[in-house]
Amino acid sequence: QNYPLYIRSVPTKNELKFHYTVHTSLDVVDEKISAMGKALVDQRELYLGLLYPTEDYKVYGYVTNSKVKFVMVVDSSNTALRDNEIRSMFRKLHNSYTDIMCNPFYNPGDRIHSRAFDNMVNSMMVQVC
Repeated sequence: QNYPLYIRSVPTKNELKFHYTVHTSLDVVDEKISAMGKALVDQRELYLGLLYPTEDYKVYGYVTNSKVKFVMVVDSSNTALRDNEIRSMFRKLHNSYTDIMCNPFYNPGDRIHSRAFDNMVNSMMVQVC
């Protein structure tokens, strides 16, 4: 339904810009999914790769087989991140999200409030910065 369940960013004065970027990139994700059509059904997970670059940031996307969308915004000046690193970060996010879904106290569709998920995202953000 394209509403965010979890948004995390490094505290900056332009945090609202990141929220806008994430929301606009969901449209690009939908376009890529519809363009792929039935090929999406054959795959267990779908790494969409670079959705679009801006002057300051690169936006990457990932979709699971249950149509859960992950969006990652990375600073363009960070040249150390390669496609394989981004893909493995999305796999970690997917695995952590799966752990949350297995929690019997979590209602699917609710905002994610999990310390384990927060810690995993924080460790990825520290690794990238």
